[in-house]
Amino acid sequence: MNWRQLISNKRFGLEEQHEPRKDDRSEFQRDYDRLIFSAPFRRLQNKTQVFPLPGSIFVHNRLTHSLEVSCVGRSLGHSVATQLLAKHPELGDSFLSEIDSIVSAACLAHDLGNPPFGHSGEKAISTYFSEGNGLSLKEQLSPMEWDDLIHFEGNANAFRLLTHQFLGRRKGGFVMTYSTLASIVKYPFSSQLAGKKAKFGFFISEQDDYLKIASELGIKRLSKEGEPVRYARHPLVFLVEAADDICYQMMDIEDAHKLKLLTTKEAQSLYQLFLDEKKLSRTKDVYEFVSDPNEQIAYLRATVIGLLVQECTRVFIENEEAILNGEFEGSLIKHIKQPLRSAYEECTRIAVSKIYRSKDVLDIELAGFHVITTLLELMIDAVCSPEKVYSQLLINRVSSQYDINSPTLYGKIQAVLDYISGMTDVYALDLYRKIKGNSLPAV
Repeated sequence: MNWRQLISNKRFGLEEQHEPRKDDRSEFQRDYDRLIFSAPFRRLQNKTQVFPLPGSIFVHNRLTHSLEVSCVGRSLGHSVATQLLAKHPELGDSFLSEIDSIVSAACLAHDLGNPPFGHSGEKAISTYFSEGNGLSLKEQLSPMEWDDLIHFEGNANAFRLLTHQFLGRRKGGFVMTYSTLASIVKYPFSSQLAGKKAKFGFFISEQDDYLKIASELGIKRLSKEGEPVRYARHPLVFLVEAADDICYQMMDIEDAHKLKLLTTKEAQSLYQLFLDEKKLSRTKDVYEFVSDPNEQIAYLRATVIGLLVQECTRVFIENEEAILNGEFEGSLIKHIKQPLRSAYEECTRIAVSKIYRSKDVLDIELAGFHVITTLLELMIDAVCSPEKVYSQLLINRVSSQYDINSPTLYGKIQAVLDYISGMTDVYALDLYRKIKGNSLPAV
């Protein structure tokens, strides 16, 4: 793979109109702006990140998380671009200097396809088909369609949201640049290769779209003809992934401290694992001026994020050849040097034991699982049996942009998943209550 081909400002769905607009913004900056002002991005403010949506204490939702990931991604992209241009001065006339804009836009989009209630929403959808009432539909779907459903994945759904031509929407979905779209596909293979981790990059309905993008950008194909589709990652995916890894791990510690799941001493100790003696001494100097515990934690968090950005940049630059050859294994975070790697692993261990398994987090996952499963059961039954009076009542609630009347069962199911995964937590809960008769519209 080569950088000149990998970074293209051609827009998906507007190939026949490739003349760039006369605008001070680059095409990649326009991607960013287009996402910021979109309805799916705004809805992220009411979607769970890890903790239940905030009450008196403000913690991260999907929108604040995405904005922070975008900021870190921009820093990573700028640092990598600066070093790549110094390393390859012959690429000075390419779009290499735009890497920061591409990565920041891709970071904004990386969670757009996630359903309500965090990862429990994804699990609820996939297990409805693999273990629940949806299992009865298996014989009516092709093996590839079935794999898509039992491995439902937010990343693949984000790619669908950005590229799919929903009813009434122009060809090419958001009409993003090829490079931004490729940069969000963390798992560039079909659901047939999802495995136990249930990770893949695109549904069968969007597979041809990804093949088109991969061909245009010269992304290396790893599978042979006749085998399930598998590609190497676009190099910028590693930067998007690293920004996400850095933010969710570091910010979850800060949120857990605010919610008193971690004491101030515990949170400080976790962050301090990343610091050498010189930086530890510097924190003591700062503490003389900053006495508020929350501000102390914020300072440590910012310091650690800066260190991880530098280290991930180093890993990327040193492994550029392997990345371009599609031979780099794992994430950038997994290749950072000691003692940073051990510190990050310790943060992960504590997060699993004290944060992700805390009562508040588990309660929202349990509730979300039940809400999503119930909505799925009712909506799938409605599109499979539209002749029923109750089915029509449910179908009439669905926006006309979703192809509920698709001629295929797979298309109908996808329309239901598009509808439900696009909901906010609050909207899904409100619809659930109304359907169950627990609440009525205000008169």
